[in-house]
This record gives sequence, structure tokens and C-alpha cells, in this order.
Amino acid sequence: MVRLGAMAPILVIGQAPGTRVHATGTPWNDPSGIRLRDWMGLPPEVFYDTARIAIMPMGFCYPGTGASGDLPPRRECAPLWHERVLALLPARRLSLLVGSYAQKRYLPEARRLSVTEIVRDHASFGPDFFPLPHPSWRSTGWMRRNAWFTEEVLPVLKARVAEVIR
Repeated sequence: MVRLGAMAPILVIGQAPGTRVHATGTPWNDPSGIRLRDWMGLPPEVFYDTARIAIMPMGFCYPGTGASGDLPPRRECAPLWHERVLALLPARRLSLLVGSYAQKRYLPEARRLSVTEIVRDHASFGPDFFPLPHPSWRSTGWMRRNAWFTEEVLPVLKARVAEVIR
């Protein structure tokens, strides 16, 4: 579920495709994608424009279902494919790190921190990285407990996305 454009100034690095995405072949084609696009302030036609947005998951295939939802991304995917994919993209880009798997890989200095701590400190990872929680239904409660995300982080994200894709 990779979508690339050689000049895309924004890269969305998510977890792994879920069942709906796996079935349709379109990344972020589910309620999580609707929420992510809302967070970014983008309509689908802009989000899926490969000249503006590249999409690469941590795991390139559906990992299957576990006891409490989808299994984590397969471990071999990112080491095998990410550097090859990144070599095709502009060196200067904004990478949205969606969820803990992307954050732990691309922000090694933050490996000991929780997603909440990483997202709250998002400005420390700029201008190239912008960490976000995963936008699944599970983030609804997290967002209620962390109102600062909606009030403080999302306006910064929307402004940064708008600035980069101009």
C-alpha cells in the first residue's frame, strides 16, 4: 500500500494496511484515513495526489488479526524497503510519523517515550518530522484525555501541511 510521487513534499508513514485497505488497495481508505485527512486539513483529492503526498507504511502487507485487533507491522518490511523508497523521494520533505511504530523507527532519541510524550513535544522533531497518534477509533478516548492535541497540535499540523504543499 505504497503511493509515491518523486516530488511529493509530504510523506505519511503509517503502520500497516488494515482489512479494508487491504481489500480495496487504497491506503488510508477507512475511518482512520478520514480522521487523518481531517487532522491534515486535506480533502481526499489532495491527500491522494502523489505529486503532493507520498504514503508508505511500516509494514507493506496486512499483518493479520491478533487477540486485540490487527497484529503489528511485520518487522522485516521497514528494514528491507524503507531506504529504497526514501531514495526515490525528495531529500527535504515533511514526514508525518503516524503511530508508535513509525516514531520508534525514525525518532530513535524518543524510543523511551510514550506516544503522548512524543506528540506533545512534536516541535522538537521538526522541521522534517511531525509525530502523530494513530487516528484509529482508539484515539477518540486519547484525544478526550489530551485536549491539547486538538487545541494546540492540530492547528500547527494543518498550517505546516498547507505551507509545505503550496
